[in-house]
Amino acid sequence: MKLASQLGLLAFLAGSAVEGFSPQQQSSSIASQQSAPASRRDLFQKTVASIAGVAGGLALSGLSPIEPALASGGATAGKYTTIPIAKRRYYGRVQASVHEFLLLGPEVVQADFSQPKIQNFFDPLGLVVVEAKRKDINGQCTKQDKNCKGKEIRDSIYNDMKTSMYLLANAFRLNQTKAPDNLPSVRAAKKFFKEMDFVEKAAKKGRKNDRESVVHFAAALEALDCFLDLVELPPSDSGHYDQTFDRAVGTSARIS
Repeated sequence: MKLASQLGLLAFLAGSAVEGFSPQQQSSSIASQQSAPASRRDLFQKTVASIAGVAGGLALSGLSPIEPALASGGATAGKYTTIPIAKRRYYGRVQASVHEFLLLGPEVVQADFSQPKIQNFFDPLGLVVVEAKRKDINGQCTKQDKNCKGKEIRDSIYNDMKTSMYLLANAFRLNQTKAPDNLPSVRAAKKFFKEMDFVEKAAKKGRKNDRESVVHFAAALEALDCFLDLVELPPSDSGHYDQTFDRAVGTSARIS
């Protein structure tokens, strides 16, 4: 897949990113919004390709096209009901993380990694992973230090995304003897992590005009689509992730 088409998908998802471009590009984008969606896709393919510049081939050259996932084997795949249980536990977290990841598009295509949404995505205190729970018994605090308020556990959205993606990917196995790193779903997840680690470094340093990291983000997007296909979730451009999701453990293995 050519760089323009790969980055075009990213830019198509990030339709509002034109405000970070030159006045000529903004006027072209406004005119294109009044035409068919295909015209807007063509416009952003050219725009983001120009942002990536000569760095375009850096991260995308080694990517392989997305292949359709093989049947997982149903509820009896692996041992007992591993896959349905994993879906109930991790589908909500993964889908919520994908939703947050796609919201980064408008800021990423501006090549400014000091933007607030990008900073929040990698903020180590940006997400409440475990809510604080009171430790009293029937309203009476029995702890010696008399502190029964409890403490919440926080982490970044990106770290929670990595954890839930890996655990979900590891559940999609046909037998229990296959090493996790040999699973296609795990390999796709790790490819995503590898590309996004570069973006995380750019965010921590607050880099601006960082075209190289734009390319890494686009490569991560392609790896993510491969992962979603392998764990039986809709692709990133399906519109499914426009909604918000509950990170809590689900009551069924169906897509929320």
